[in-house]
Amino acid sequence: MRVLVVEDDPELGPVVAARLREAGFAVDLARTLAEADLKLSVNGYDCVVADRSVPDGDSLTLLAAHRRKGSALPFLLLTALDSVSDRVAGFEHGADDYLVKPFAFAELVVRVRALCRREQPARLPVLRAGDLEMDLPRRRVSRAGVLLSLSAKEFAVLEVLLLRAGQVVTRTELIESCWDEASEPMSNVVDVLIGQLRRRLGPPDPIGTVRGAGYRLEGTDPDGTDQGRAAEART
Repeated sequence: MRVLVVEDDPELGPVVAARLREAGFAVDLARTLAEADLKLSVNGYDCVVADRSVPDGDSLTLLAAHRRKGSALPFLLLTALDSVSDRVAGFEHGADDYLVKPFAFAELVVRVRALCRREQPARLPVLRAGDLEMDLPRRRVSRAGVLLSLSAKEFAVLEVLLLRAGQVVTRTELIESCWDEASEPMSNVVDVLIGQLRRRLGPPDPIGTVRGAGYRLEGTDPDGTDQGRAAEART
């Protein structure tokens, strides 16, 4: 999931971006409305976290402009403006959530994750492919009943592969979903991460390489038989 943070504070902005990255989000940082508008025009985001006051204006201007265009992209306003009238103005301009400074980073992460999920198609909480299971609410992954320890980035990549199990996912699609502008898309960052993920998952390898295209997650039974099943949700 990719998030745009609009924050001009030279200390807070990078910290917010870093904390969200630690939670598994791909994060881009903009310090002005103009920079944010440009990033929104060229990148796909699942959520925007915007400080109300930035050097070239009020983020409500950016929010209102995108709502007029018909955009339903979730916006969370992150600000020190905490009066009732300020909050009402934010919601009247189309904000989805409002978090007042100072705030707890744990709460910010939970709110951002909820907004990102809202923008995506409805899904049940557990994704499965063969003997792989991903519990989204608890952020746990197991294989053949054994709990695995994955990094935030490994979890994000595996989630994309599970959602598209049986289908080819290109390197570009993985980068756009799981990395941000701080990454090096022309490097082998995806291949390295896939290698790490394969080692975490163990044999038999459920991730196939489609030469010249990308990767495909196949449903794998315990006896190693590839079933090619799409990920399914289990109640």
